[in-house]
Amino acid sequence: MASSMSLSFSSSLLSSALLRPEPMPKSKPHPTNSFIVPSAVAGAVSDKKRHWKEGEYPGLSHHSIPGSSKKTPLKNLKKKLDRKNAAKAWVSTVTETLSDCILKKQWLQALQVFEMLREQPFYQPKEGTYMKLLVLLGKSGQPHRARQLFDEMVEEGCEPTPELYTALLAAYCRNNLIDDAFSTLNQMKTLPRCQPDVFTYSTLIKACVDASRFDLVESLYEEMDERLITPNTVTQNIVLSGYGKAGKFDQMEKVLSGMLESSACKPDVWTMNTILSVFGNKGQIDMMERWYEKFRNFGIEPETRSFNILIGAYGKKRMYDKMSSVMEYMRKLQFPWTTSTYNNVIEAFADVGDVKHMEYTFDQMRAEGMKADTKTFCCLINGYANAGLFHKVISTAQLAAKFEIPENTSFYNAVIFACAKAEDLMEMARVFNRMKDKQCPPNELTFSIMVDAYRKEGMNDKIYYLEQLQQELLNNGCLPSQ
Repeated sequence: MASSMSLSFSSSLLSSALLRPEPMPKSKPHPTNSFIVPSAVAGAVSDKKRHWKEGEYPGLSHHSIPGSSKKTPLKNLKKKLDRKNAAKAWVSTVTETLSDCILKKQWLQALQVFEMLREQPFYQPKEGTYMKLLVLLGKSGQPHRARQLFDEMVEEGCEPTPELYTALLAAYCRNNLIDDAFSTLNQMKTLPRCQPDVFTYSTLIKACVDASRFDLVESLYEEMDERLITPNTVTQNIVLSGYGKAGKFDQMEKVLSGMLESSACKPDVWTMNTILSVFGNKGQIDMMERWYEKFRNFGIEPETRSFNILIGAYGKKRMYDKMSSVMEYMRKLQFPWTTSTYNNVIEAFADVGDVKHMEYTFDQMRAEGMKADTKTFCCLINGYANAGLFHKVISTAQLAAKFEIPENTSFYNAVIFACAKAEDLMEMARVFNRMKDKQCPPNELTFSIMVDAYRKEGMNDKIYYLEQLQQELLNNGCLPSQ
């Protein structure tokens, strides 16, 4: 039955209509150098012979007599003010559209609006705008476009800063281009006014940690020491997380012990959240609870995110009683339930296809005025797919379009997963093509889902195509991790 059901996602997915700001209204062309012609000149160019009256000076016009100049008519002033206000309104519209595109993570539309803005005579390059675009491109899997934008910024005369270089370096790091990131670091070292700081090194250390290149982490620590840059708590939290994800618990505890003895980088609530996440994601509930109590004894108080981590960990292990207890405890301490709180609960029920409780939680979320995000809809789509309710996958995608939920890689992966579950491989291929058309980069999970689906049907030609495409993206540094 599932295989016979066709999922028409092509028509139901969010269209993400390109934000095209209204073109700048063309003002009425001004007459070329229209000025008052003195009467003598007027007479000279007139076909009729001009006879001057007695006492009238031929070269004298009314406007040349001191004190007799006429004021500009009010209607002309009003037209000028209207044109000026219209121009200001247009500028505001474009800049607001750019901000809206960045907020919605629509990188392609943002670049198009920014290009329109740059063509205007009033445009002045601003560091803040470039910073936002570089960060957006890095997060959207477009590191090479980030480099291109950075070079254009320099050509425009906008002097680079350590912060802008770090944003470019971060774009490479987010997309596993560690060699390019190190190249950017070396370039910074040659520029006296763009020397790397602790944030630059922390960003690069995180990339090395995520890639399990702990040898590079040690070399970066040594370099920081040579340059008299002290790692801060953020740096140490990054390394803690990396060691924990890699299962290197001895090294993790060694770093944590060093933090406890240090006066410069004491553990904080982020350290607490890092450790809770490490054990929570690995399903080691006892260790997670033990460290929670240890941090409380250190004098570190939990925050909303700490409780959300606990809720997510309990939900994945189907420990619904403890999950509910934490939520009640949050209410008791007047900690607000956030979008992440609801997402964790929705995800817990979605993983097991418990549609009843999943929908109840989503309805409660909306009733409390909490804004759903992309993860909310990913969880809902996964939940309906796990329950075999593929018609509800379509309605959920339509609701996401209505709410203007950004279509990112996770969203498409959820829909592709639903297609694979429904054994609708044609629709799965259409969604994948739509993903590419929307310049949304697939990641390792995208290919894993599709290859598994094709393998079940013995479609080796499709598998070969995907493997070739995946290798091409990997070689070009355009294949984000999951």
